[in-house]
Amino acid sequence: MRQHRYEVSVSWTGNRGSGTSGYRDYGRGHEIRADGRPVIAGSSDTAFRGDPDRWNPELELTAAVSQCHMLWYLHVCALAGVVVTEYSDDAYGIMAETGDGGGRFVEVVLRPHVTVAASDMTEAAVNLHKEASKLCFIASSLNFPVRHEPVVAALGD
Repeated sequence: MRQHRYEVSVSWTGNRGSGTSGYRDYGRGHEIRADGRPVIAGSSDTAFRGDPDRWNPELELTAAVSQCHMLWYLHVCALAGVVVTEYSDDAYGIMAETGDGGGRFVEVVLRPHVTVAASDMTEAAVNLHKEASKLCFIASSLNFPVRHEPVVAALGD
């Protein structure tokens, strides 16, 4: 089995001068870096005193599931002769807090809107979401369900 390594650096930028001396005394800001890529400004969710203008891990996880599915979906469509001309996804993830202060994701829902080149491709286009889901590296690594609610239309519909 081939393995691939993904290296990132995460640096906390939220020290307001007194470190973590109290829960309200430090910022949740951080920066995510990877060689040759723009820096991502991160924080925690606003529910946990985070900055609403920055990406948080929960958004990043939801985005990663959506991106991975889209990339595999385009791949399996190309192999099956289904010509996709547009693709967008309005995905969401649900995280439930636990009594000990932690939490876990309970599901991610992908809601891709796909346009295909011809109406005779729509049925296959809907069904290929299942194949893409099986192949998606991210979805295959999760311990919660990823649901799909695709909408497929043909060009000109």
